[in-house]
Amino acid sequence: MSLAVAVLRRLAGTAVTLLVTSFLVYSSLYLAPGDPVSFLVRGRSPSPAELASIRRQFGFDQPFLVRYWHWLDAVLHGDFGRSYLFHQSVGAVIWSRLPASLLLVAVATVLIAVVGIGAGALGALRRGTRTDSAVLLLVTVGAAVPSFAAAIVLRSVFGVKLGWFPTIGNGTGLLDQLHHVVLPAIALSVTFMALVTRVTRSAMLDQLGREHVEVALSRGAPRFAVLRRHVFRNALGPIVTVSGLLVSGMLVSTAIVETAFGMSGIGSLLVSCVDELDFQVVQALVLLVVAAFVVVNTLVDLVYPLIDPRVARTAGGVR
Repeated sequence: MSLAVAVLRRLAGTAVTLLVTSFLVYSSLYLAPGDPVSFLVRGRSPSPAELASIRRQFGFDQPFLVRYWHWLDAVLHGDFGRSYLFHQSVGAVIWSRLPASLLLVAVATVLIAVVGIGAGALGALRRGTRTDSAVLLLVTVGAAVPSFAAAIVLRSVFGVKLGWFPTIGNGTGLLDQLHHVVLPAIALSVTFMALVTRVTRSAMLDQLGREHVEVALSRGAPRFAVLRRHVFRNALGPIVTVSGLLVSGMLVSTAIVETAFGMSGIGSLLVSCVDELDFQVVQALVLLVVAAFVVVNTLVDLVYPLIDPRVARTAGGVR
């Protein structure tokens, strides 16, 4: 099986996964207790004629699979329906909140890459020293600190006590937004940084113990060149895989951080829409998050052969 065929099969699997996900997400509305129409008329006592009119208006009088097909067709054309809570299109509601969450995830991703990979590499290269012990201590503490606890400490110390960073809101303008997002990004990435640090350290230690690395160093090859070409490059595989999984799952974790810092992003939007039973927005957000998770992991799988040519040769050599 050639590499091109493997890529096409991976893309086809991604499409099937997204299709199944869309069905499960749409079905979730009908798995909730009670009649979906009752959520639309909560607080009122409509007559049977009004209930029938509402059912026709929202298509609840049609068979389930017909409703799903109409919804899927609309989603593929960019129409996610209308929000019951905000009285506007779901797409407009999400789009107004999406930039804040993307900026938060982007800054957190940079922190994870720089701090996580850097600390892991430092610990591996200084194995058995006090530096390595400090890295392991920080990893243990960071992995045990949940996002909400980190948010509380960061707000109290750097926001309230020291006054270095704002503690609420999104900010206006790029620089002000970056200033507002520093503490939320740190709170969001603490656990993820610890995990990436652990994986990086383990992967690099595994490569440092390989025979060809020891032989190259014993023969006087430049240490930096050996580390770059034979250690770090070969360790990138598991690092990129784990990092892709973590980054793609961060959109879900934004709910806690955005709520703690009073940010108007899709995470806080999801929480408020679940509380208010705005299922149209909830469906769209869940589908968006799952799609992002699937797409990012597909990209990681496609990039993996470029990082490690041995994977490409294995895929191309299978018949």
